[in-house]
Amino acid sequence: MVSAPVIYAAVPISVVVAIGLIRKLRSRNWGKCTSNTCLRGKTFLITGANSGIGLETAKALVKRKARVIFACRDIAKAKEVIAAIREEQPNGGEMIPMQLDLSSFESIENFVDIIKAGFHKIDVLINNAGVVVPLNQDEKTKEGFEIHFGVNHLGHFYLTNLLLDHLKRATPSRIVIVSSTLHEKGKIDFDDLNLRSEIELAKKGKSGRHNPGYCNSKLMNAYFMRSLAAKLRNSGVDVNACCPGFCYTNLFRYSVKWYHYIMMAPIFLLFMRSAKQGSETVLFCATDHSLEGKSGRFYRDCVEYDTKYPFDRAVENKLWEVSEDLIKARKPL
Repeated sequence: MVSAPVIYAAVPISVVVAIGLIRKLRSRNWGKCTSNTCLRGKTFLITGANSGIGLETAKALVKRKARVIFACRDIAKAKEVIAAIREEQPNGGEMIPMQLDLSSFESIENFVDIIKAGFHKIDVLINNAGVVVPLNQDEKTKEGFEIHFGVNHLGHFYLTNLLLDHLKRATPSRIVIVSSTLHEKGKIDFDDLNLRSEIELAKKGKSGRHNPGYCNSKLMNAYFMRSLAAKLRNSGVDVNACCPGFCYTNLFRYSVKWYHYIMMAPIFLLFMRSAKQGSETVLFCATDHSLEGKSGRFYRDCVEYDTKYPFDRAVENKLWEVSEDLIKARKPL
């Protein structure tokens, strides 16, 4: 006869095994980049390459012999991870740490000046860096823009436009914009791009489930991709956006606490990907030969994703114009 303690112990073990099997089955549907082409002679620039999805993407590119520029706010951390990668991959591609703070226009300009002085071309620009900060913290960029709008959208918008000549010299070249399917929950209010009303609600404890700052910025990423792809049509520079999926990275360190992982462990185990798994679609968009000449598309799980968001060409054009004006003004209007 089996004792009660043994039965009680077997139940949670069975649950864990079942969750593990379900996760394994689910992960088969998570896209994987199968391209292993040698990238020697190609220069990739990745923002936020010192951690998470950016780091895993960089590791994969270095393994393929690419030169990778680690454009990071924390230059010490960039050097640290580069040293670790070199120890793992002594024969991998060249890695270059460079300081870039996307919350500062001056930092972006200084970074681009160094790029122009030291590199003739950029083959692939991967706009990966991003922030998620609770709105009640009311965090701003150096110029005073709401942090999600200022870093996730304006910072990359400015950086990309300043690097276009370098990308055109490398044609066929690519721009990969890391967005999210959460763009479908975003909205663009040109009268309140800095989310003053949402921030006030958040300070009163009335914020919703999803961070509107993050969702809106991911929508702006998608609009930026569409605009830029149209402007660069037939130029040899392809522009696409992608969603890496719900990944375990430090991106959500401000909003997901340690006890959330305990409370939501089964859901996280079933749905949350590792940073490496999340990097597969980014890597696919950056390297797969099947995408050459394809532009203005959104990818998830290494296949084209049919977004449910009703994009509006008038909003698309206005966002571009307003973004240019705000960068010129160097402050919220």
